[in-house]
Amino acid sequence: MAYTELPHDHGQHKIEEELKKMPGLEDFQTVADVFKILGDGNRIRIFWILCHCEECVINISSMVEMSSPAVSHHLKQLKAGGLIASRREGKEVYYRAADTDQARLLHRMIEKLAAIVCPSGEAW
Repeated sequence: MAYTELPHDHGQHKIEEELKKMPGLEDFQTVADVFKILGDGNRIRIFWILCHCEECVINISSMVEMSSPAVSHHLKQLKAGGLIASRREGKEVYYRAADTDQARLLHRMIEKLAAIVCPSGEAW
């Protein structure tokens, strides 16, 4: 980002250096898109489960007490956002959290915000 002089000088020149390092608008939009994906409590719950295990749609549906089509819809959005991965074994598809820094950070953030304790007793 090109720095332009601020209209008012409040004596806080540290922000000038930070503005020089500020990511571009497209980077902030990417972050906003991830937060949009997590903008649904059921989707967050499904993501949290998949951070702890690998499961099929039927079992996830049972865990969250939702229909399989509704869970599939949430899984599609989580996968499109790069937060989960899947693998096929015969006719069955299994889902799990993606092995990415982004997914791990979001998992930790969800746990901190919701004060959830991991079943294993420790975060990734």
